[in-house]
Amino acid sequence: MQINEQIHEKEIRVVSATGEQLGVMSSKEALELAETKGLDLVNIAPTAKPPVCKIMDYGKYKFELQKKEKQNRKNQKVVSIKEVQLSPSIDTNDFNTKCNHAKRFLKGGDKVKVCVRFRGRELTHSELGEVLLKRFAEACVEEGSVERPAKLEGRNMTMFLAPVTQ
Repeated sequence: MQINEQIHEKEIRVVSATGEQLGVMSSKEALELAETKGLDLVNIAPTAKPPVCKIMDYGKYKFELQKKEKQNRKNQKVVSIKEVQLSPSIDTNDFNTKCNHAKRFLKGGDKVKVCVRFRGRELTHSELGEVLLKRFAEACVEEGSVERPAKLEGRNMTMFLAPVTQ
């Protein structure tokens, strides 16, 4: 942002600190007006014709912006990705346990990466992993939806589940 002597335009539209329009004037007149009030002249819309400048306390304005930015960072929700690993020959109780873990992660608001790891000759039957991942998605349908469908990458087949928004 351009402030005070950094503004080099001949004519600018000036807005007071209270928000009322003071009209179009030269930048020197506006700067003198700002200095008589003990405030700064700040260019808030440099692309407008003529550019719009506001008379304000620049230090206070920067402080307010930093405060808003800090508040926005505080309210920001960080979504992490939790991973659940399966094998193509998983038993029903192990499968149910992994489903319960994934459901808990989804209820907590996290995304879940479900990974089927193929070992040895299991890779020749990759359709078993696809069926397993579809079954896993159906088991978690109440808490999460499929964000990215099953995809084979090397020896792993992965699928992403996202929490269902209420």
